[in-house]
Amino acid sequence: MVMYLSEADNPLLVYLGVTVVFGGVILYRAKQKRAEREISFCCGLLSLFVLEILCFATLRSSLGLAIFSLACFLCCFYIPAPAMLPVERKAVLITGSDSGIGHEMAKLLDHLGFVVFAGVLNERGPGVEELRKSCSERLSVLQLDVTDPQQIQEAFLEVKKKLESADLWGIVNNAGIMGFPADAELLPMSNYKQCMEVNFFGPVEVSKTFIPLLRKSKGRIVNISSMAGGIPIPKFAAYGASKAALSMFSGVLRQELAKWGVKVAAVHPSGFRTSIQGTPEMWNKLERNLLEKLTPDVKEDYGEDYLLALKTFLLHIPNASKPDLSPVLCDILHALLAERPYGLYTPGKDAYKSLFVFCCFPLWFYDHFISRIETYSKVPKALRAAETKGKNS
Repeated sequence: MVMYLSEADNPLLVYLGVTVVFGGVILYRAKQKRAEREISFCCGLLSLFVLEILCFATLRSSLGLAIFSLACFLCCFYIPAPAMLPVERKAVLITGSDSGIGHEMAKLLDHLGFVVFAGVLNERGPGVEELRKSCSERLSVLQLDVTDPQQIQEAFLEVKKKLESADLWGIVNNAGIMGFPADAELLPMSNYKQCMEVNFFGPVEVSKTFIPLLRKSKGRIVNISSMAGGIPIPKFAAYGASKAALSMFSGVLRQELAKWGVKVAAVHPSGFRTSIQGTPEMWNKLERNLLEKLTPDVKEDYGEDYLLALKTFLLHIPNASKPDLSPVLCDILHALLAERPYGLYTPGKDAYKSLFVFCCFPLWFYDHFISRIETYSKVPKALRAAETKGKNS
């Protein structure tokens, strides 16, 4: 059935509908291509807006709508390609290269021709052995516990000594821990302090130590935060707070170092399968520590079954995470080499979607939206008892 737009119809709604649909497609394609926010792209969108006004004001008919729709359609496929810098003479330090994102990023950058300094927590671990087997001689392994100021200083001196034909172009602050996911009331203070030490104070000290080298090269700092660092997620109070602190630090650093030509980016990945959760042995240790620190009244209110079920939530995380790390690696690479990198990257569809809901909708809607994460949680014993009593009364 063919529909014709008559003068009696309201073309404004149709124009708005076309604008929303095509605008969403254009922005989505720009994000997928990681297109640079260059003048040409902004001018293209501005031209579309001017064309829309002209079509609506002068034609106000199906002809004007057709012209505007055609222009939007063409714009969907004309997304400027990202302008990337050459790799030559560029060295990058990556913390937390034992496994996960840092490990894969070290291999990728080495393959592309970077001089890579892979900071690891255990220089005799299996991850280091794999790096040495699969990477070139350009890659250097550094013993680097980001919570140890002496190791950070030793890594700085080692990097400075080895930088002969290359400049330190970038730092990727990737090292991090998640801790034991539990209600904020249940988490012992040691969990909060450890998350802050590794996820926040460590990257801060590494950045402060190496910034003098980055100012000379006008290089990059890439801080791997988390979706939990941009939005509140139940059971991640300690982890989320430390990553939120890192994201705020990234934003301030981005503004302050801009005058030196140094660019800073924060990356907020959604659920990707890494080793940040730790091992089952570590989970058991954290669980015992949690149970030992709880007061009797808190234990009674929550109930033993609720406390033991927290490990079920932890075990579910790998199953709900994506094994393909390429979206994160591509965004880190863009942050390191793009002429105009973004200040924030959100690899993974859930990260951007959740951030959008949190920023653009009322908090009650966001709380309802995020509550689906709680589907693997039990109800505390005291609340179950109160609910049963209410039904019986």
